Amino acid sequence: MAVFTSVNLNEVNVWLSQHYQLGVATDIKGISSGIENSNFFLSTSKDGVSDEYVLTLFERLTKEQLPFYLELMEHLALKDISVPAPVRDNKKSILGFLNGKPAAIVSKLSGSSRLNPDVAHCEAVGAMLARMHFAGQDFKLSQPNLRSLAWWQETVPKILMHLNDAQKTLIMDELNEQMNFFSSPQYNQLPEGPSHCDLFRDNVLFDNSDGKDHLGGFFDFYFAGNDKWLFDLAVTVNDWCINLKTGELDMARSQGLIKQYQTVRPLKQVEIDSWSMMLRAAALRFWISRLWDFYLPREAEMLTPHDPTHFERILKLRREYPSVINAHIHKK
Repeated sequence: MAVFTSVNLNEVNVWLSQHYQLGVATDIKGISSGIENSNFFLSTSKDGVSDEYVLTLFERLTKEQLPFYLELMEHLALKDISVPAPVRDNKKSILGFLNGKPAAIVSKLSGSSRLNPDVAHCEAVGAMLARMHFAGQDFKLSQPNLRSLAWWQETVPKILMHLNDAQKTLIMDELNEQMNFFSSPQYNQLPEGPSHCDLFRDNVLFDNSDGKDHLGGFFDFYFAGNDKWLFDLAVTVNDWCINLKTGELDMARSQGLIKQYQTVRPLKQVEIDSWSMMLRAAALRFWISRLWDFYLPREAEMLTPHDPTHFERILKLRREYPSVINAHIHKK
């Protein structure tokens, strides 16, 4: 959510007056976190009532790809999953164009991120993730996870020149093992459906307006796609349930998240058997993308690429300690 394409208050007001019934924009502020799209907090006023939204200008996704993400969010919101709800324009379109880029307005969720989550936070995330998976089962659009195996195979050759020999060996060995895993009968048996695929700590909000933390919702669905639900769970555990300095799994948080996920959607045996490889797949996916963003960055305001070595450490640990990993999911 860096800012690649600037938008000022006058530009957004002209756009709103032509296409929406949201009143007048009173403030627009760029959002610094993230590195894919241009995002802004948008404040409006209509008939004396103030509202807050998030405005996104899409920098890489095309107008053909975008309906999947936006309509998935709308579908989930209608099923009482707390996610940002897209605002349709005067012509009932879910997508518009602003300053030459596809653009959308979505509702702003309440709350703030918990960057140092405890077991209770992880349990809440696990239960809602399973609810989200079930809620998306009857979503009619389908689009693959665009950052899955095909993208890894395309991207790794572009970043190899920036790696040392040990890193090259690690990334190629893991990519080859994942290619074998993805082509296996075991992988094909894994349940799948619309998945968030990027459910990090900073993509979840908790609201404590009554003095207690309540899960406020999931957001930033622009890496979502149809994928194995186990991959979505692995991405989530690899961020929510680890020591950020070392990458090591925290047993209490990991078991809490997985247990609460399974209270809603019990894992099949084939998923339990695939857990170690899927945690590695999730680590590889984000190591590759962070290497790509770090060594082949785009120019943008407020852009700070993430450290690639974080997921290199996580991948090494997931490869070296499969018995520890399996203990997290076998104990219910």
